Amino acid sequence: MNYRKNNSVLSTVKEWVLITVGIAVYTLGWTLFLTPNNLFGGGVTGISAILQFATGIKMGYTYFVINVALLIASLFIIGPSFGIKTVYAVLLTSLGLNLFQSIIPPGIIQDFALSNGKLLCAIIGGAMSGLGIGLSISQGGSTGGTDIVALIIGKYRNVSPGKIIMIIDIFIISSSLLIPSYDPQGNPLSFVSRVSAAMFGFIIVTVAGNIADIYLAGSRQSVQVFIISRKFDEIADMVHSEFNRGVTVLHGEGWYTKKEASILMVLTRKTDVNLLLRYIKQIDPNAFLSISSVWGVFGQGFDTIKGNLKSKGIPSGFQKK
Repeated sequence: MNYRKNNSVLSTVKEWVLITVGIAVYTLGWTLFLTPNNLFGGGVTGISAILQFATGIKMGYTYFVINVALLIASLFIIGPSFGIKTVYAVLLTSLGLNLFQSIIPPGIIQDFALSNGKLLCAIIGGAMSGLGIGLSISQGGSTGGTDIVALIIGKYRNVSPGKIIMIIDIFIISSSLLIPSYDPQGNPLSFVSRVSAAMFGFIIVTVAGNIADIYLAGSRQSVQVFIISRKFDEIADMVHSEFNRGVTVLHGEGWYTKKEASILMVLTRKTDVNLLLRYIKQIDPNAFLSISSVWGVFGQGFDTIKGNLKSKGIPSGFQKK
């Protein structure tokens, strides 16, 4: 029985569509709320925005050139650690950053961005940026940028990528104080205005980072499913072949019926639950199920336990040999 016809094709299409949507949300957050207010955050997009405010060169061009240079450097230094999805995301982001600035009507920018004040725009733009990044990363995409720099530095120094990215963002935002900036009408911004923009930049980075983390935590949340069914063997085969998940068979006995029963225990991602339930219903509409969220699942197909014993100060006598 084919429970997931053309599933691999549909899954692939879904991934690329979500990456595209994520990039669209990301670039709209910048071009609709941040750029019109002369606001910027960290990363390569932040550098591109700062240079656009200083030179007038649209940020999409700078974003593309810097990322291409970083991808080439990464290729020679740490190997092909990025995939076609990252290249696609970089190209689409470069296009979106320029395109949306050209096609969004000034009236919409005035109503949605300029009229609402810089603080609200910094929060909304940062949230959209973080959501877009989360969507892209959850489907295997990446906007490149400082992530690549973190990988390169991490190859030679024992520093966490998160700390490297944070230091880079602080440096990028702070450097804006040394670069002259102009508003969309070409008027130079005072030093006080640039200091204000830098403060908003830290707000944008904080909001974007937290929103991305919240989204990724939700998309990676796992659930534990217990299934009691007379057709347990058929359901187990379906879970293994169609969802590529392991199944544990527990042997029990119904207290009321005094009959033996086989209970299936399945661990899977929360995003797969609705589809899993539909397939179970196709096999056995009378199946009894119990679903509960689990805090963490580590192992093949799920998260990886990171770190090593020595770095945690565990005595060598307790280390596996």
